[in-house]
Amino acid sequence: MAAQTYLQLHPLRCLPFPLKIQNPQNQTHHFKQKPRNPVVCKLRVAVIGGGPAGSSAAEALATGGIETFLFERSPATAKPCGGAIPLCMLDEFSIPLNLIDRRVTQMRIVSPSNLVVDFGKTLKPHEFIAMLRREVLDSFLRQRAESSGATLLKALVTNLVVPTSTREPYVIHYTMDNCQHQLAVDVIIGADGANSRVAKSIKAGNYTTAIAFQERIKLPEDKMGYYENLAEMYIGNDVSPDFYAWVFPKCDHVAVGTGTVCSKSNIKSLQHAIRTRVKPKIEGGKVIKVEAHPIPEHPRPVRVRGRVALVGDAAGYVTKCSGEGIYFAAKSGRICGEAIVKASEGGENMINEDDLKREYLRKWDDKYFTTFKFLDVLQKVFYGNNAAREALVELCGDEYVQRMTFDSYLYKNLASGNRWEDAKMVMNTISSLVRCNIMGREVEASAQKILSRV
Repeated sequence: MAAQTYLQLHPLRCLPFPLKIQNPQNQTHHFKQKPRNPVVCKLRVAVIGGGPAGSSAAEALATGGIETFLFERSPATAKPCGGAIPLCMLDEFSIPLNLIDRRVTQMRIVSPSNLVVDFGKTLKPHEFIAMLRREVLDSFLRQRAESSGATLLKALVTNLVVPTSTREPYVIHYTMDNCQHQLAVDVIIGADGANSRVAKSIKAGNYTTAIAFQERIKLPEDKMGYYENLAEMYIGNDVSPDFYAWVFPKCDHVAVGTGTVCSKSNIKSLQHAIRTRVKPKIEGGKVIKVEAHPIPEHPRPVRVRGRVALVGDAAGYVTKCSGEGIYFAAKSGRICGEAIVKASEGGENMINEDDLKREYLRKWDDKYFTTFKFLDVLQKVFYGNNAAREALVELCGDEYVQRMTFDSYLYKNLASGNRWEDAKMVMNTISSLVRCNIMGREVEASAQKILSRV
């Protein structure tokens, strides 16, 4: 067995029971004098989940000299996803341009009362939002991790045995080619999505999840031409009581979907509503795939425990308001992988929980905590009712708001704007909220009529 081989190669630090030390005081003194724990063989790390988070982690680990195992149970499938990625990800993660299905330069946001605002007026000539199919992107990232030296295992992880001692390995039980296997490793990265088995194994706590439902619809050629470089977002209680619905263009079809946290049981009705609102534009289309998947709404209570770290959806790295997760998944995986390489000095030393918290969690939170909190506040302000959504769409017509939004989204930094313009934006926001709340009853009544027809 792989576990037995591993134990033979690591006779001192991976015994299936704690070592008996005659003098505990000497043991304590020993670790104070030698904070690093040299390994007999190279550090072994298992990455469970082969999406953008897991693949990016595996690539960083393998490139840094770590013996890496990447588990992916079904490489042929992919998580249901709008597939939009920011411009900075193309360069930062060296994504080939030929993977891009569409370069979106026009965006429209449609209010509950069908007020339409063009949201791409301030895009510069070289700027666009890249639309990809997740099965294409994920496959590319896995292959690159494999070419960097990671061992790809097309297997289903069935159980994770957590050690009771810092000297014991984690033992992974998995099924591959209808056979049961085991693998012992030093460190685990959980990149296995919102329903993470790894998170459950380390008792990382629960979090709220949304459900995303999406249909891929192949359109007639003339209808597809309309969406050549256009993406649409629809908001309103009819399509989602707490999120938005979308129509995103792909290579030869559009992805039409919606998401919700508070109304999961009504997801099919909400999907029917978005199809109703876009009916003239997709009429004659054929549904070629139906997808649904949970999406985390906030980070887990625990993201590191022992020598296990969670990344991507497993950690809860999906932003409120926009629902974006691809970039943050890949980024968290890379930061975590690089953290392990650094803390272990290229796989030469054992690492511990403090190493992961210092090199991974602290860096992640320092960089992105403010972004996540800011978008959380925006969602609470603008997605609570249809009146607030009308105000959001109205504000989106302002070119300064658009430029600030695209600067933050495309380049993944909270844009620092002009103080005078920022003050005007705040005043306009308050004004829009007040004005739209005055018309709120009329908008809510219209939404109820739409819902009754659905």
